[in-house]
Amino acid sequence: MIFTGAPARAATNGIHPGDQTYTNGAQCTANFIFSDGANTYIGQAAHCSSTGSNTDTNGCTTQSLPLGTPVTILGATHPGTLVYNSWIAMQENHETDANACAYNDLALVQIDGADVGLVSANIPHWGGPVGLNTTGTTAGDFVYSYGNSIIRLGITALSPKIGISQGDDGGGWTHIVTTVTPGIPGDSGSAFLDANGNALGDLSTLSVGVPGGVQNNVSDLSRELTYMNTYRQVRSQSTISLVFGNAPFTGPGVPVDTNHPIDDPIGGLMNFLGI
Repeated sequence: MIFTGAPARAATNGIHPGDQTYTNGAQCTANFIFSDGANTYIGQAAHCSSTGSNTDTNGCTTQSLPLGTPVTILGATHPGTLVYNSWIAMQENHETDANACAYNDLALVQIDGADVGLVSANIPHWGGPVGLNTTGTTAGDFVYSYGNSIIRLGITALSPKIGISQGDDGGGWTHIVTTVTPGIPGDSGSAFLDANGNALGDLSTLSVGVPGGVQNNVSDLSRELTYMNTYRQVRSQSTISLVFGNAPFTGPGVPVDTNHPIDDPIGGLMNFLGI
């Protein structure tokens, strides 16, 4: 789900969720803004700094670039610094929970102090996040995302995504989501909001399922944050929290077309949208 290529122009000014990030040439999409009260961070997927192949998705066995690695954030004037990676944390903790190993996929990039004034926590197009989802999703719930792969060639109209949850999996560590257009290489790490505008998670991997064809595996942000802060507190480091946006959430409550069968919610959504 990462994409290796030359940086493209930033779609909008400033630093915000949806920015393209480059870690040793690998392009991903930033998800949310975080803070410990003294420093500001932008999130990306842990696998964006992986040194394994695109099929190596086990965070407890796949190696990563070290903390301290510079990360280019389009919209920033200075490189950020990789300061947390869940894969590195799990390996240091000798993690044995298979669900965590498969789906705990969050990294934080510390934003240079000179760029903190450029930061906005708002999700492009949708607004929010207005809170943190801690209850998961159920099948049929709407979700909203914003991908920013350079494969889209800067066509921002293709970045906002409406999707439907197929329910939770992996003991709640992941949400199976079908979107009208699935995530593509370079969308890794993208933010997902629930139907109320709460931060739900970040795009980790793709899978193939029925119904719905290609599905997005969205790692659960509340579990990722709990793991991160537990790891940090053992090392006497400050707690890091999600920063809420100050723009109202504007996700539409799109109904599923009743002419489509209940087991094909994405078909109903596409029909309603005229796709």
